[in-house]
Amino acid sequence: MKVFSVLLFTLILAALVAIAAYQPQPPTAGNLAPTFTLPNQEGVQVSLDQFKGKWVVLYFYPKDFSSGCTVEAHNFQRDIDKYTGKSAVIIGVSVDTVDSHKSFCTKEGFNFKLLADASHAVAQKYGSIMEYNGIILAARNTFLIDPTGVIRKVYLKVSPQGHSEEVLADLQQLQSAN
Repeated sequence: MKVFSVLLFTLILAALVAIAAYQPQPPTAGNLAPTFTLPNQEGVQVSLDQFKGKWVVLYFYPKDFSSGCTVEAHNFQRDIDKYTGKSAVIIGVSVDTVDSHKSFCTKEGFNFKLLADASHAVAQKYGSIMEYNGIILAARNTFLIDPTGVIRKVYLKVSPQGHSEEVLADLQQLQSAN
């Protein structure tokens, strides 16, 4: 009986470790972007399907008002006219609330969409979940999606500084190739 108990305990422990270690993988370039509908900073539901015919810069970031996330968002805002000129929209996603996004946009002057993924469902679909000090956050990943809904470029664990310029350069290259 003691051997059976030890064996059962070991199997249960191994299963729990395997479940805890499971991290969904991000979708790869060439695949259709996972669809989603989330509320933006105004509480309005936004779906990826609304942007068919446009390029989408879908970026996941950990936390409103944090230094790196603020730098990254300011750089996208600074370059917004360049993106618009290339028929591209910028959409930020974090696990923060609608109210947090609204405050963040108001305080920092952002005029692109920030989506609230409070359930973490979309971040998980995009393999963009991380844990920091016991808190589940969105990982800093970006997906460049073409007008047909296909992911063309994936950026993992990006550095906020210089990221917008990198995405713009890749967008230019991808558009020139078509």
